[in-house]
Amino acid sequence: MQLARVIGTVVSTIKNETLHGRKLLLVQTLNADLQATGKPQIALDSVGAGVGELVFWCRGKEASFPFKRDSTPTDCTIVGIVDSDSHVYKSGKSRKSGRS
Repeated sequence: MQLARVIGTVVSTIKNETLHGRKLLLVQTLNADLQATGKPQIALDSVGAGVGELVFWCRGKEASFPFKRDSTPTDCTIVGIVDSDSHVYKSGKSRKSGRS
C-alpha cells in the first residue's frame, strides 16, 4: 500500500462495462513528509473517498481484491482513508510511544 492525496475526480463517458457506477479519482502519491512524489494516477475508489482526503492505495493484482477479481479491470485502487494527517509518521520527527 502507498499513501496518496485525492486531488480530483475523473469523468469517463466510455468505460468498461464492469466499471459503471464505480468512482474514478485522481490521486497524488506522497512520501512520509506528505510531499508529492511521482505523477498523479487514476485510481478506482472502493471506500467512498473524496477530493482532499488522505488515502491508502495499492497497485497490481491486489488492486482488484475489493471487487470481484475476474470482472473488475483495475490495477490501482483506493483501499482506505486515513482519518488524520497526524497519524502519518514524518521523517525527522520522533514517534511517541503509546496512544493519545
